[in-house]
Amino acid sequence: MGERKREERDTMSGEEAVHDAVQEYYGRTLHNTGDLKTSACCAVEPPSDTVMQALSCIPNPVLEKFYGCGNPLPEDVEGLTVLDLGCGSGRDCYVMAHLVGEGGSVIGVDMTEEQLAVARQYADEYCTQSLGYARSNMQFLQGYIEDLSSIEGLGQGSVDLVISNCVVNLATDKLSVLRGVHNVLRNGGEFYFSDVFADRRIPDEIRRNNTLYGECLGGALYTNDFHAMCMKVGFLDPRIVSVTPIELSEEIEELVGNIRFVSITFRLFKLDDMEPDCEDYGQVAKYLGTLPGSKFGYELDRTHHFETGRPALVCGNTASILQNTRLAPHFLVIGNRDTHFGEFDCSGSSGSKGSNASASRNSNGSGAVAEGGCCSGGGGGCC
Repeated sequence: MGERKREERDTMSGEEAVHDAVQEYYGRTLHNTGDLKTSACCAVEPPSDTVMQALSCIPNPVLEKFYGCGNPLPEDVEGLTVLDLGCGSGRDCYVMAHLVGEGGSVIGVDMTEEQLAVARQYADEYCTQSLGYARSNMQFLQGYIEDLSSIEGLGQGSVDLVISNCVVNLATDKLSVLRGVHNVLRNGGEFYFSDVFADRRIPDEIRRNNTLYGECLGGALYTNDFHAMCMKVGFLDPRIVSVTPIELSEEIEELVGNIRFVSITFRLFKLDDMEPDCEDYGQVAKYLGTLPGSKFGYELDRTHHFETGRPALVCGNTASILQNTRLAPHFLVIGNRDTHFGEFDCSGSSGSKGSNASASRNSNGSGAVAEGGCCSGGGGGCC
């Protein structure tokens, strides 16, 4: 019993040390994105025209103090309740405040008070003057993303969409983060996030380097471990939206050796009928062309492109996503799961671009993620 208590105490002190180091790095060491030593915390993918329009109205201090490795900002979100994990200065919250409309709401959670102060400072003015709302639809709460249940207002099934931009890697207990997200999401909800991943487990000496941890490298998840965590908490079919290589300076490369890092944007859906593999039930889906900015086709993920009006064979998981999430009004799905025809053959699916790549490396050659099945999660694994 004494040994267990000592281990718990050591773990707690370790978590507190990491939290303190991250708060120091983002609250006081970094003044703007120019202080970063790698591209890990800088989004390099161009956002959509709609997001660009929203960004143009955001106050400069919010933009300058924001750090992120992607653009996890879906546009089909009007009226939703959105939670941003590790919101920092609030840039993505400000964008989502615009996209959800006056009838939606956005909650930003962060542990660093200096960042939250920036986010809160401009929220009312942005919503009432720039967006023309009667009042702000944003709120910013201080707390730890590893313990969402302790934050007031974040009860079970209270959120439609969770987003996060290069923050999960900074968490001391990533499994608890995923469990917390799964808990706060309503059924049919989604975790849409970008983060840094590695092609192997990070050695302790790199994890203990405060600069590398703050730059989102020291805490990067090995992709296979991430996939196992998803299975454990109930996100059974992770979908990859994009993979972007992370450029490192010679100084950083000397520290990390042969480890390859990439930024991956994932979509994780909370659905009761999801299966760990792609299964064939003879279902067909047709995109109606009604999503904002996607008149002629829709990218569900990087292996599923739906051309407007063209029927496509889909696996059971894809059919469920298109029928039982906020995407449902935009798709017609024919068929059910009464008859099972075996494993879904992604190589012959007209709803999937690309062929079976279960043994392939990713397109940037980093080897940090391998795809399998028609879905990034299926039998070959998302990672």
